Amino acid sequence: MPAPSPQVLESLKAAAGDGGWIEDADAKAPYLTDERGLYHGSAALVLRPKTTAQVAHMVKICAEKGVGIVPQGGNTGYCGGAVPDQSGHQIVLSMSRMNTIREVDAVNNTLTAEAGCVLADIQAAAKDSGRLFPLSLAAEGSCQIGGNLSTNAGGVQVLRYGNARDLVLGLEVVLADGRILEGLRALRKDNTGYDLKQLFLGAEGTLGIITAAVLKLYSRPADVTTIFAAVAGARGATAMLSRLRGATGDGVTTFEYLNRACLDLVLEHIDGARDPFQARHGDYALIELSSGREAAEAALAAAIEAGEALDAVIAESGRQADELWRLRETIPEAQKRAGDSIKHDVSVPVSKIPEFLEAADEKSLQIIPDARLVTFGHIGDGNIHYNLSPAADGDAKAFPGDAEKLRPAIHDIAVGLGGSFSAEHGIGVLKKPELEKYKSGVELDLMRLIKRTLDPQGIMNPGKVVTGSD
Repeated sequence: MPAPSPQVLESLKAAAGDGGWIEDADAKAPYLTDERGLYHGSAALVLRPKTTAQVAHMVKICAEKGVGIVPQGGNTGYCGGAVPDQSGHQIVLSMSRMNTIREVDAVNNTLTAEAGCVLADIQAAAKDSGRLFPLSLAAEGSCQIGGNLSTNAGGVQVLRYGNARDLVLGLEVVLADGRILEGLRALRKDNTGYDLKQLFLGAEGTLGIITAAVLKLYSRPADVTTIFAAVAGARGATAMLSRLRGATGDGVTTFEYLNRACLDLVLEHIDGARDPFQARHGDYALIELSSGREAAEAALAAAIEAGEALDAVIAESGRQADELWRLRETIPEAQKRAGDSIKHDVSVPVSKIPEFLEAADEKSLQIIPDARLVTFGHIGDGNIHYNLSPAADGDAKAFPGDAEKLRPAIHDIAVGLGGSFSAEHGIGVLKKPELEKYKSGVELDLMRLIKRTLDPQGIMNPGKVVTGSD
């Protein structure tokens, strides 16, 4: 795509208004690099609209001149999906100033929010109304709901409430020609043809720009029990999960897994973290139940008697629950402080998790014998963050290069077990080769057809996920 002319840039600035654009190189810099520092791009201009009308005006200008647009939320993604390329010809369209919660309807259990609203602020607004918005993930203090929906974010409560796409009733979207799809319907039943909003959920901004959404709210659980358990490996964990779901009437809200290497990293790098147990164990689960304390204790006792759990701590206060959650939530930060890492975001059927981990561990240590296996994730929904870090005495500088040897092997194992190479992080730039490798020809043809139909010029987040001409 050609570079935007000075006249086009001036038109875009005028559309953005005062405070709505950034051209200075230093001020643009935070918008041009991804969370992990893997991708570094360049942009002719950063736009920061405040209204849907402004977004539509900007997109129409870009469409008329064939200028590429990179929509960006909190820029917390792991796959380079919100970073421009290095040509300097693209425009970054940051949604950060569109951060108004337009409505909370506690009777209808809905909340309407603009795309730039930070996830934690949406959670707080729901709580203030006595409701729960259940999407919860480590970056919730900085990620934005538009990005969450555009990547179909997962998080720790998918087991009970579903992925981001399951939490949406309606969408407002600016299309690639500048028209506005006005679909902010707060209805749970609307059987009037194609469910168009689903095209944009998980599309990573390649088909249109989400500007607002009607989100589902839920009643807040009256009694939450938080448990940190040492488990008998992945087999014990999955057996315990099945037991708890059955014993509590499916009252398991969260079931998170972490191995000992995760806990060691947190204890090494996170101030104030402490081991809940005196003895070391190999595997752990962090569990939340909303079935009442008595039922939770009975189910836990049965799991211990069956040998699925080896020891357990039940939080006696909100503060203790927060401390237990901190052991899980700070794993990515601890791993980042420990140096470079190799990350995988895979999913398999829950029943296949032990088989996947056994095969992945064996393959990983064949390829990188001195690696530290840092395995954690949302095993309640089959999502494993299968990560590796260099051993304490390993060659940290050479370590990232091993990713190209290991990644295909881990993805082959996951897909071979009926799983996916990308559970919740999306495709972006990083995983485009895997998309081509693992998706069927029919699936790819349909994706390209949708892309060509909704974005015939290819201006929406160019080069990400799939293009009409791939």
